Amino acid sequence: MFTILVISPDSSELAALLDSHPSVEIVRARDAEEALEKLGRNRRVDAVLLLSGTENAAIAREIREDNPAPPPFFTVQGGGETEPPSFRLPAASAENLVKLLIGRLSGTEAPQS
Repeated sequence: MFTILVISPDSSELAALLDSHPSVEIVRARDAEEALEKLGRNRRVDAVLLLSGTENAAIAREIREDNPAPPPFFTVQGGGETEPPSFRLPAASAENLVKLLIGRLSGTEAPQS
């Protein structure tokens, strides 16, 4: 079971992710403040998926300031920049996006930055 914190102000993207894979728990946050709260309460987060476009870099920076060793950050190509280290996933359907992320986390696919 993997736990992924998905940060996105758009709940329609999140709805598709919730049902995309049975062995994945999706924890949702709308912004950096909510993400920090979720990370503080749930230390089992395996990855952070940033889907906040131009806000990705600021959100990642805030999380790193609060937690110098956060879970790995993932973004979608063309979905906003983050400061390294973060991994880019190709734009895909919600189901395929979760599969790609799980592949990277489980080591079945090497991460590409």
